[in-house]
Amino acid sequence: MPAVSRSLEDLRMQVGTWRQQGLSIAFVPTMGALHAGHLSLVTLAAQKADRIVASIFVNPKQFAAHEDLDTYPRHEAQDLAKLAAAGCDLAFLPQATQMYPAGYTTAVTVENLSTDLCGVSRPHFFGGVATVVCKLLNQCQPDVAIFGEKDFQQLQVIKRMVRDLDMPVQIEGGPIIREADGLAMSSRNAYLTANERKSAGMLNVIMKNVITKARAGDSVEMALRQARESLLQEGFDTVDYLEMRREDDLSLISIDRLKAAEMDQARLFAAAIIGKTRLIDNMPLAPHPDHSDL
Repeated sequence: MPAVSRSLEDLRMQVGTWRQQGLSIAFVPTMGALHAGHLSLVTLAAQKADRIVASIFVNPKQFAAHEDLDTYPRHEAQDLAKLAAAGCDLAFLPQATQMYPAGYTTAVTVENLSTDLCGVSRPHFFGGVATVVCKLLNQCQPDVAIFGEKDFQQLQVIKRMVRDLDMPVQIEGGPIIREADGLAMSSRNAYLTANERKSAGMLNVIMKNVITKARAGDSVEMALRQARESLLQEGFDTVDYLEMRREDDLSLISIDRLKAAEMDQARLFAAAIIGKTRLIDNMPLAPHPDHSDL
């Protein structure tokens, strides 16, 4: 098992010891219920620094009252075993009362990047994410922190926060890890019934079809409209959004037929609900070796 710190004092003592030894620190924040996607970030962290710290904290600040805070999967023993196998050196497991003690009133807000996409249906979410990540980065003080690209909007929000607040940490994105049928790995996939899980695998297939059409010079608007209809036909209850946006500032792309120059910065974003589960995914339009199957 990795060493476990449950207090800020223990965390800083261990990180401080490594600093005195001249070692660099990589940090991987998680909410637990770890899967191969999380563990790929630990593997990437090992390439970036001498020591790896991973946190497990289900952050109440990013859940609305009607969301799944109480039922979010928690598997501490299994998670620690997985972190050990992945090469993590230290696991930080704070309690909510430590992170947000009585009288806590401070919040971090990143404007603009937080308002669209997931920010529409979950307006509380990115404020909660920015606040907890700001705290965790200050607590761990790593040289580099790794976040998954499945939550691409979150990654951009964190990069902007770190830049705007002059925080001395490098933010890196790790590629999306997918199931055999292409469904992006997520802790919430465990909520899916057998039938829902079968339909969920069509999300990435339909998204790839949109990208193929856009690369061929077809109408993006028509491809998106057909994709929304296909998702509903495949069993999704609601399409929260399916949009083409720029990667850097997440602004909406209004050009209907994309040229090569637009594709270099274009990314397709999707969020759809099936049963009680909200799934998100994203894919770049520019051809990439990791996306040769598109």
